[in-house]
Amino acid sequence: MINQPLFLNEEQVRQHLRMADLIPAMEKALIDFSAGEVTQPMRSVIKVEPPGGFLGLMPALTPDGLGLKAVTFYPLNAERGIPTHMATIFLVDPQTGTPLAIMDGRLITEMRTAAVSTSATKLLAPADARILAILGSGVQARSHVEALRLVRHFEEVRVWSPTREHAEQFAKEIGARSMSAAEAVRGADVVVTATNSKTPVLKGSWLKPGCHVNAVGACRPDWRELDDKAMSNVVFVDSREGAMKESGDFILSRAEIYAELGEALAGKIPSRANETTIFKSLGMAVEDIGAAALVYRSVTPPASVAMRRLRKQSQLCKRCAALIRRRISSDSWRLRRRFLC
Repeated sequence: MINQPLFLNEEQVRQHLRMADLIPAMEKALIDFSAGEVTQPMRSVIKVEPPGGFLGLMPALTPDGLGLKAVTFYPLNAERGIPTHMATIFLVDPQTGTPLAIMDGRLITEMRTAAVSTSATKLLAPADARILAILGSGVQARSHVEALRLVRHFEEVRVWSPTREHAEQFAKEIGARSMSAAEAVRGADVVVTATNSKTPVLKGSWLKPGCHVNAVGACRPDWRELDDKAMSNVVFVDSREGAMKESGDFILSRAEIYAELGEALAGKIPSRANETTIFKSLGMAVEDIGAAALVYRSVTPPASVAMRRLRKQSQLCKRCAALIRRRISSDSWRLRRRFLC
């Protein structure tokens, strides 16, 4: 008998995904990828015109699992008051191909992107970083502030956004100050660009020597967030192949890639953390599968853990007890509340 896959909505995913757990999981995913332990084809993208949207398909086989993310990116959704990115992740058993879970991927995309940037910041940013500049005011901006505060103690957070009202509201929500992009960046120790801009919003001449930049927007080969001078610094990427095919910041500036972040995290190359560093993030399926696997393991604990939880219940009917005994010996045993009293 094949069990039906789990179906998890965004709120259920939120209950089982913690940034403190996600950051080390993303570090592992990046190290696995750069070590050649991941099978991951390039993202397949369909452009939808009109209205100017994109559908991307991102499969991967990783040490943590096998699966696929389908993600949409519709920039104009910001004007409609709905998410610009929406996604669904499909996990399967790599041994049998059996579907394990279908879960909302919007929150996973938001959180794993910030977690990866945080891994880069932990490795590359000054240990005494005190000033954070955020260019952008959407969900990625918010998620980055939350995550980056776990690895650096910022005394000041500065915010800029193309829409002044959005910047002011965002700054108010997180206890930051709203200002121009140049004012926000000058003197900042860590900078995040998280916009939908197609042209540079960050100039290299603004950057403080030795600072670190996480560039997470500009996901198309003809889009940019950083100018040529910014890209002339020490550039890290999540994937060389991805950057060469998808990153307008890299392609149009003809910058030199120093290393993949996973190589530096594994200690295979010097981090050059005393220099001005750029991490160009495009996002990878290995990250999505790693994050989704975290959620799945939390929802479906090992049989021994599940049994300890069940022993705490005061009563258990004979039918449910027999069901649990039958499933407890199976590696695919999963706790399903609808089977229990």
